[in-house]
Amino acid sequence: MTNLQIRIEELLFEGLTEVEIAEKLGISIEEVEAQITIIEELDYAYDDGMDGDFESAMASAGFGTDEDYGYYGDE
Repeated sequence: MTNLQIRIEELLFEGLTEVEIAEKLGISIEEVEAQITIIEELDYAYDDGMDGDFESAMASAGFGTDEDYGYYGDE
């Protein structure tokens, strides 16, 4: 994300409208809208499938489950 995108996201979080953000940053409302579209696309594209869960962390560290290593029970 660019600094502008980060700043816009912060201002949105603070509750400012798109018009208020444009005025505060001295840019056009169209630019604010364009940046918000990019921010939303970036948020949508982010894959957090491996973030924060214990099993994923352990598998990444080489401590996966038996199934991760191809063992599914008595063979």
